[in-house]
Parts: sequence; C-alpha cells; structure tokens
Amino acid sequence: MYQECDRGKRKVRSLKRRKRKTGITFRALLAGIIVIGVVVGLTVMRKGVTPRDEVEENRLPGLGSERDKSGERKAEEQWKKGYDLPIGDDEKTEAADECIKIMDLISDIYKSADKGEATNVILPDQTLLVMRDRIKQAGDAVCANVSYSGMKNHKQVERFLKNCKNGKQSTVILYTIRSDGGIGRSKYMFDGKDMYQFATGAVWDEHDQPEMESMSLTRIKQWNYTEHGWFCYELCVPEYPEVSEMVDGSHLIRVKPMSRENRSMTRKVVAGLGYQGNNLLSSNWDRNHMKDLDYNGLYEYLYEMKYKKKFNEKKYADGIPRDLFETLIMEYLPIKAEQIREYASYDKKSKTYDWVRLGYYNYTLSFFGTSVPEVIKTKKNKDGTYTLTVAAVCEMVLNDDVLITHKLKIKLGEDGSFKYLGNRIQEEVLRDLPAYQYRVGRTKRVARKRVAGKKVVGKWVAEKRVTGKDDPRCPDRTGLTS
Repeated sequence: MYQECDRGKRKVRSLKRRKRKTGITFRALLAGIIVIGVVVGLTVMRKGVTPRDEVEENRLPGLGSERDKSGERKAEEQWKKGYDLPIGDDEKTEAADECIKIMDLISDIYKSADKGEATNVILPDQTLLVMRDRIKQAGDAVCANVSYSGMKNHKQVERFLKNCKNGKQSTVILYTIRSDGGIGRSKYMFDGKDMYQFATGAVWDEHDQPEMESMSLTRIKQWNYTEHGWFCYELCVPEYPEVSEMVDGSHLIRVKPMSRENRSMTRKVVAGLGYQGNNLLSSNWDRNHMKDLDYNGLYEYLYEMKYKKKFNEKKYADGIPRDLFETLIMEYLPIKAEQIREYASYDKKSKTYDWVRLGYYNYTLSFFGTSVPEVIKTKKNKDGTYTLTVAAVCEMVLNDDVLITHKLKIKLGEDGSFKYLGNRIQEEVLRDLPAYQYRVGRTKRVARKRVAGKKVVGKWVAEKRVTGKDDPRCPDRTGLTS
C-alpha cells in the first residue's frame, strides 16, 4: 500500500514536471511564431522594395570592402533622391507576367486595328476604347489615352486614395492604354507614410508580339485627390545640378467620372478650342464687347469643330476668302460681317483674311496655354441659354485641376448647332494670366501685375533654364505670376 502510494506520488510529480516543460515549450513556440509573423509582415509591406534600413543591417563593420561601402552609400543616396529605386526580382517577375497577360487579352484587337502607314503607330480613339473595355471586363482599373474618356473600375483607385488619406497602408494597380496600343501598368503603394509608383511599360514588336519596355520605382513627392475627382501627384525627379534642364514629374489622372451632361458639353463646346492659338476662353467678352477676340487665330479651330477634319494650311497660306471666313465666324459668334472686317486682320484689296500658322514667332509657350478645358457645371438659364462653368486643367509643372475657372454662355440650336454668347473671368484672375499674343496683325499689351515694385512685362514662360536660382521668366509653383 505504501509502495502504491509512493508510486502514485512519483507519477504526480512526473506529470507536473512534464506539464511545466510543455508550458515552457509552448510559450517558446508561440514567441517564435510572433517573431516570424512580424518579419513576414514587414517583408510583405515592403515587397519589391529594398528598405533603406537594410543598407545598415546588412553591413558587417570592418569587413566590407571599399567597393561595398561605396555601393551602400549610393543606395542610401538614391533613397533620399526618391527615383530609380531598387526593385525586387519577385516584383519584377510579377509585373512582367501581368503586363504580358493583359497584352494577350487585347492582342486580337491590336492585330486587326488600322495602324496606317506611319512608322510610329497611332491607333484610332475608338480602337483604344475597345481595348479599355476589354480590360475592364477582367476587373482591373483601366483608362485610355483618349481625352475625356474616363476610367473604368475607378472605385478601386478611389478606395485606395481614401485609404491613403486616412493613413492606411494600401496598394492598387492601374492600367493605361497608350496611343500606340501598348500599355502602362502603375502599381501605387502607400506604406502609411510615403506613396510610391512602380511603373511598367509593354509594347508591341514588329511581329505584333508583346515585349517589356521599362520598369521604374519612384517615390511620390506630394499628392492630392481633389474635389472634382482628379488624382494629382508629383514624382521625385532629377534636379539641378544633376541635370541642366528641368524635369517635370507632374501627373494628373481623372479618377471620378464626369457627369454625362458635363462630358457632352465639354466635347461639343470647349474641347476643340483650348487656351492657345485663340483667346475665346481666356478673355472677357460678350455681344457688346467683341473687338478684342482674335478672329484670325480662332478660324482654324472653328473650322475643325464644324467639319471634323484638319484645317488645310497650304490651301489658305495666302489668306482665307472673305465669304468663307465671315460665314463660319458668324455661325458661332453673335457678330456681323462689317464688325469682323473691322476687328480682324483683313485685306480689302484681295478680299481675304490673313492667316499664319501658330509657331515660335507668334506664340510663347506657357503653362496656362497647355491647360485643357473641362466643364464642371452646366446651368440652364430661364431664357433657354446655358451657362457653363469651365475649369482649366493644367498638368505641366503646376499640376492643378482648377488652375482658373470661367463662365461661358452658349445657345443651343434644335438641329444640334450652338453659338457662343460670351465669356467671363474674374478680373483679378484675368490680370494674372499671360498677355495674349495675337496670331497676326495687332498685338495687345496688357499691364502686368507688380512684383517687388517692378512691372513684369515678360510672357509666362514654361521653358525655363535650371540655374539653381529663381528665374524671373518662369512662374512660381502656386499661381499664375510671371
């Protein structure tokens, strides 16, 4: 009996020891799993990116060669610059595979498309939109290089940007159909602090087979998702003194679709005009104040809007016949023939209106001039006319989806025609715009705003020399000053 009790005690002590050992082993195993999980999580979060900290972690003090140390310093410097960042092999493979997969998806459309006879292929807009819609069916966010066409599956990108605004780690992939039928794949990654763009490009070779073109990983210096649905961002790019010319890292992508009414009005009324070569959208005028419009510059834009074809420069190099010129201008503007002859550059002897091609001698490139007009509000008035609120969307350097706004009044005809009735820009905004340069004939010199007590009479030039100092010929990043 005592022996049985003793054996029972020994069994109890043995079981307690085993239990303690099992508990210790289980706690050690649990701690190991947590550590592995943290490491894997960090690796996934920075997949495809070589973290700056690894430069320090992988260095063995006193054992690295001068060459190794030099490479580490270069890697650290590159991370600070933010462009040409290292990309992991797995990420490269994944991007290439996905690009080829998408290219295969649209290969039949590309092969049957009208590519013309030119060396550089430019596909028709309709073909690009068919490609876009094919990729849309695969569930990916995609847009085409067609003005005002809109993004498909845009909510993926919108969700990503909202997560970024809330400081949440997130990624999204956006495909872009280029004019030549190739594609761009942009993977945007946000790690809770910084945003990156992993850009990949694929093209068609001479045998209509897909091939990879380029890959780059770049930090986004600053970004914004605007009220009107534009994703505006600026990439880190080489700067002076590394380069002698300015590199523009600005990008604008419309994410949120335009309303049908605004898109229709944009395409019909303002897309064909723009802000260079004519001043119909960039000046104040109405039916009682029309003498300052550049009719000679405006004609070719109205011609292309009406006839849906390019203006024949050679045919009218010696002037545009009076009847043709006046009939077209009066179709789109509330003006009489006598007024046109008075306000425009007109040769009474030959009865023709002067016309010259837009070039460096009669046009100075400006950020504002590269802007694209977009109707952001359509209002029908009691008298049946419409007032359109138009925004100048400027990507070049300024990266602003509402550089300026103006009110354009129009009248629609029952046959689908329309007539411009007036344009209104706030005076304080108008004063800051670059002085308009007329195509031919007269010139208009507008008093410029004062900067540091001096009149600025130079144009608002985009082509600045990068000198490391402020160049008075170039506008500042925040407004429309010279």
